[in-house]
Amino acid sequence: MCFSASASFGAGVVLSVIGVASIRKVQHPSQIFFASVPLIFAIQQIAEGLLWVTLPMPDYQVTQKVITYFFLFFAQVVWPVWVPLALLFLEREQTRKKAQKVFVGIGAIVSCYLAYCLLSYNVHAKIVGYHVSYEQDFPPLFRTSVGALYVLATIIPPFLSHIRRMWLLGVATLISYIVTSIFYDNYLVSVWCFFASVISMSIYIVMLEINKMHLDEQIIHSKDKI
Repeated sequence: MCFSASASFGAGVVLSVIGVASIRKVQHPSQIFFASVPLIFAIQQIAEGLLWVTLPMPDYQVTQKVITYFFLFFAQVVWPVWVPLALLFLEREQTRKKAQKVFVGIGAIVSCYLAYCLLSYNVHAKIVGYHVSYEQDFPPLFRTSVGALYVLATIIPPFLSHIRRMWLLGVATLISYIVTSIFYDNYLVSVWCFFASVISMSIYIVMLEINKMHLDEQIIHSKDKI
């Protein structure tokens, strides 16, 4: 959430509610990674809210640096591997699992590379207008290719899932990425995370669908016993 501190904190509260509601729908350990996505987004948005508050204060440079790296760790290291891994844990069909594993591998490569960049190059956050701009001196050579792999790892897996309505997550993520790329390209890291937080509602919808599928399976199983 890049528009103001109050907006970031407000989003954090809303996402926390959605996150708790999603986690309460968990019926199996394999669903925890997926259901916890909104809650992690909430933590991330609250962190950026703190960044908004501390950036204008020169005496809090150490705090600013810690929060900046904390936010970017989730944005660039956690999500590329977390999303495909969460979908892999939910998958039951072997063919689809093999495909999901490919994207977990892609996400892991992206995460490792961006983690290396975070540790090896200068990172600086500053407020520009109504946005938080994250200035990163990462090598420009691989920027486009790594960005493309990031998109593949986070957008394609939902479309491969056997779960009904999982495509909603893929569509929401794709639209969010397109909008941020077109209108907020200079602030992609921050604004993308804001729009990505919108997809948390689709996570909750999918959790409802997973519960419904589980209930349908129980009914069918009960009928088979009769």
